[in-house]
Amino acid sequence: MSTRAQIAIQIGPDEWAHIYCHYDGYPSHMLPALAHWTPDDILAAKEIRQVRVDELDCFDPPHDPPIFPRPTCEFCHLYVWQDGVWIELDPDAIQPERTLP
Repeated sequence: MSTRAQIAIQIGPDEWAHIYCHYDGYPSHMLPALAHWTPDDILAAKEIRQVRVDELDCFDPPHDPPIFPRPTCEFCHLYVWQDGVWIELDPDAIQPERTLP
């Protein structure tokens, strides 16, 4: 069974790209693995099988990431870049009219 996740990256005032991650999306794996990657690296990947410390295992060809007006959790976990680090985001804690800095 896969633990699917999304990585939401703000690309505009009300635009968040949501990069899909198919395997190992649980925080104890994702947060240490994501620490080695920048938001630009993740955006370039577009669609990811698995985030690892040494490699982004990407789908080929990848689908373009969906764009939403705010971070939106459609799978088990949602990660965002905040203050220079990756965090797991509780989507219930974000109000629809608010965006992250």
